[in-house]
Amino acid sequence: MITIKDIARECNVSIATVSNVLNGKNKACEATREKIIETVTKYGYRPNRVAKSLRSKKTGIIGIVVEDLSQFTIPNIVEGITRYLEKYGYKTVLTNLRLYSRWSDKWFHNEDMIDEILEQTLEELHSIMVDGVIYIAVHARKTYKLPESLDIPSVMVYAFEENPKVPSVVMDDEKAAYEEICYLIEKGHKDIGIIGGREDNMHTRLRLKGALRALSDHGIEQRADRICYALWGKDEGKEAMEMLKDKGITAVFCMADRMAGGVYEYAHECDIEIGKDLSVVGFDDQIVARYFLPGLTTMALPLHALGDGAARLLVEKLDNIDSGLELKDNVLYVPCTFVERDSVAEI
Repeated sequence: MITIKDIARECNVSIATVSNVLNGKNKACEATREKIIETVTKYGYRPNRVAKSLRSKKTGIIGIVVEDLSQFTIPNIVEGITRYLEKYGYKTVLTNLRLYSRWSDKWFHNEDMIDEILEQTLEELHSIMVDGVIYIAVHARKTYKLPESLDIPSVMVYAFEENPKVPSVVMDDEKAAYEEICYLIEKGHKDIGIIGGREDNMHTRLRLKGALRALSDHGIEQRADRICYALWGKDEGKEAMEMLKDKGITAVFCMADRMAGGVYEYAHECDIEIGKDLSVVGFDDQIVARYFLPGLTTMALPLHALGDGAARLLVEKLDNIDSGLELKDNVLYVPCTFVERDSVAEI
């Protein structure tokens, strides 16, 4: 069986140089790196991870725990995590808690339901000696899912972890909503309706806070009767638009693209032309947003960046590598990206 010593001998380099290249540390010149990779491929060399972990007390494995893989936000966050970790030679093992599949949305107000399966999951990750854990929530909230008794470096994504030892990585909902309302105001709109998600949802509260702050900064008073709450879906968005139809609005801010789809359907049925008679902005930049007619102006979620940020913070803990990231009260806020299409008219 070929060993790392054989690879080093054939390439006329040190064992440390081969190890650095295989672990993605890229300390060798490009020609040396290519020669090592070519030799490794030629002989089919595979590092002995067990022996390596016994020597270094590290396995090079990161545990990723997701609350429900079926949610559209999760895969891209995972991609952002794995893409960054690969640069430093880390492998990942993923566990799907399947919260929606198990309990629909009943767990929203009873997070104790999660604890039993999560405790088992964390024990399993501990037993295989993962070097770190990244937990990905499905919606923003304050939670305590990574207890201090878990003696493994950890990061929370998409929610606010209350364990002070665990940093959180979230998108900046408030800033994104602020920017969208400012955009509408710059286009001449002052009479703006708002369709939010669940009233008790943190995304709703943060986006509403940003929207109201934008209006206030421009000297515009927001009427309470121009704010409606829905359940994030198309049908609920349509019902909310029906409630706003007589409120004298020229534009509507929808906190999800799916709800904006309901506004489009209402407008179509009432011969209202989006982008001319009524302006609409959404949030999420789901694939459907670009296929609306006209295309929906919206905010793209920084999903890859959330995963990348979480991985950077974890590697910073594990390898003492400065991530260069600035946290506020132990939270990394990642900005969304404004996507302008044709759904907003200029007054």
